[in-house]
Amino acid sequence: MEILPTVELESPQGVEVNAAIIWLHGLGADGNDFAPIVPELSLPESFGIRFVFPHAPSIPVTINNGIVMPAWYDIKRLDVNGHIEDGELRQSAHRIHNLIDREIERGVSSERIIVAGFSQGGAVSLEAALTYTKPLGGIMALSTYFATAGTILINPIHNTIPILICHGTMDAVVPEAMGRKSSATLQNLGFIPEYNNYTMEHTVCPQEIVDISDWITRVLSE
Repeated sequence: MEILPTVELESPQGVEVNAAIIWLHGLGADGNDFAPIVPELSLPESFGIRFVFPHAPSIPVTINNGIVMPAWYDIKRLDVNGHIEDGELRQSAHRIHNLIDREIERGVSSERIIVAGFSQGGAVSLEAALTYTKPLGGIMALSTYFATAGTILINPIHNTIPILICHGTMDAVVPEAMGRKSSATLQNLGFIPEYNNYTMEHTVCPQEIVDISDWITRVLSE
């Protein structure tokens, strides 16, 4: 089983790990990108969460003049909704499945595993979580789009999975319209995503961190 290199943060020694959040970075970043957010979430230590931040492999990215950088899949054109390498995205989703499997092997129930991702990582998180073979705790899709909406083979076991979508109204990289389209597509498929937008660009803002913390608390308290 291929396991991507990761950055991992978990509750202090003596607190049993019984939940996991696998959080994927965006194009050109790495697993360190979102680790600093963990303390800002101020989640109860009693939740016993292990945060897993995987590093994407480095590949040539067409829209960036073929420069090799960390990426979950290649993007051919700026129209990221229609010109991506689906096969590479699905391969990345499979790698995330392996990370989920590892958390289960470590003793975490699948229902207490959340898959999250920002931008490219969000597109992979939707594909990975919705095609996984066991029930999961939830999906966080941040400043992203549902890249494989037309090809995904959704496992019906996830029909009631909690989904949080967050997007910036000033996002010039992945326009908010794509986030709204993702939400609408998921609703048409029978899901009930929670959608939040913020006056921000392609980034994360303080209010979003508060909302993410509230959402995780609700999901892991059920």
